[in-house]
Amino acid sequence: MTGRRRKPGRMGSFIEGYRDWLAGRGYTSATVINMLAMAGDLGRWMDAHDLAPADLDREVIIGFRNAMRVAGRRCVPGAHGLDPLLDYLKHVGVLVASPVPATPVETLVERYRTWLVTDRGLAEATVERYVKLARTFLTHHVGTVESLTGADIVAFLLVEGQRLSTGSVKGRVAELRSLLRFLYLQGLTPRSLATVVPPVAGWRDTGVPKAIPAEDVHRLLDSCDRSDPVGIRDYAILMLVARLGLRSAEVARLKLDDIDWRAGQIVLRGKASRQDGMPLPCDVGEALSDHLSQARPSTPLRQVFLAAKAPTRPIPPGLVSDVTHRACDRAGLPRIGAHRLRHTLATEMLRRGATIVEVSQVLRHRDLATTAIYAKVDFATLRGIAHPWPRPAGSRCSECSGARR
Repeated sequence: MTGRRRKPGRMGSFIEGYRDWLAGRGYTSATVINMLAMAGDLGRWMDAHDLAPADLDREVIIGFRNAMRVAGRRCVPGAHGLDPLLDYLKHVGVLVASPVPATPVETLVERYRTWLVTDRGLAEATVERYVKLARTFLTHHVGTVESLTGADIVAFLLVEGQRLSTGSVKGRVAELRSLLRFLYLQGLTPRSLATVVPPVAGWRDTGVPKAIPAEDVHRLLDSCDRSDPVGIRDYAILMLVARLGLRSAEVARLKLDDIDWRAGQIVLRGKASRQDGMPLPCDVGEALSDHLSQARPSTPLRQVFLAAKAPTRPIPPGLVSDVTHRACDRAGLPRIGAHRLRHTLATEMLRRGATIVEVSQVLRHRDLATTAIYAKVDFATLRGIAHPWPRPAGSRCSECSGARR
C-alpha cells in the first residue's frame, strides 16, 4: 500500500472492534477491508459535519451517500452497504432502537401476539402469519371493534378474495376466526363473531400429487459440485429432502444436537412444535458428515445448515427450494419446488410396494387422511378394485357383436 493512511475520523474508536465483529460473522478479508474503508469515509464526513456516532441513522447515511456522489466519488456504498456498521453500533450499545409509537392498532396487535404464544402455543411462523392478518384487519376496524358486524367481516373477506387464490382465502378465514375469538375472549366484542366468518367453497384433495421420475432425482443430486463447499451443502440438503422427505422448515431447523450418530437417527422439529425421530440412512449420513467436516464454517451457531454468504446465519426455509431450483437449472430440468421431491418419495415408495400407512409414517402425517391423497397415484391397486364401466341397457359392445356374427 502506498501513500499515507487516512484517519477514520469519528469512527476511529470503533474500527478495531468492527473489524473483529465482521470477521466473526464470516466476511472475507477483502470484504472486511472494503467495509472498514467505507466506515473511515463516513467517519471523516461526520467530522466535517460535526456528527457523533450516536447521531447515525438511515437519514444520515442517505446524506453521506449523496455527498459522496456530489463529490464525484466512484466507490459510493450501496443502499444497504453500511447496514452492518449500524448493526455493529447497535451491538455495542452506541445506537438504541427508537421505540415504535404505541398506536391503538399496534397495542392490540401485541396483545394478540402474546395470546397466540402463551394461550395457544403456536409456532413462530404461524404467529407471524396470524399477526399480519390481524394488523391488516384492525387497521380498518380498530376504532369500531365493539360494533363489528357480520357484514364488516364478509366485506373484508370479499376484498381479500379478489386478489388471492382459493387456498389462500381459506387461510385468511382461519386467521380471521382466530382474531375474532381473541377479541371476544378479551371482552372487546359483545358476542363471538368467529362463527359469522363464512367458509370458502372448494373441494379438498382434488388434485393428484405431482412427482418427477426417479432418474430426474438422481440428475438433481449429481448436479451438485461436491468439490465446492456450497455444492457439498446443497447435496446434503437435497439428500434430506429426496431420501427422507423432510419439509423445508425441518431442514432449516435441524441442529447439530438433533443428529445421534451412534444411534443412527435424527430428531426433526416440525409442525406444531412436534419432534419426531427418524432413522439416518448411510448415504444421507455420509452427505451430512461431508458437509459438517468440509463445508460448514466454524461458528457457535448450532444449526446444521448456514448461509453461504456473510453474515454467517442459519438458512431460512425458503432457501431449500432455492437450492432445488438451482439444481434443476444445472440438470437442465424444469424448475420444481423442494416439496415436489417429498411427493416423489411417497410416490416411489408406493410403486415399490409400500402401504399408505408406511408412507404416512415416513412423511410424519398426524392424520392418515392426509396421506390418502397418494392413493390416487397407486394405479396398479386402483385398477384391481375398479368396477367395470356401466353401459346403458340394450347397448352392445364391439366384442359381443363380433361373437354373434
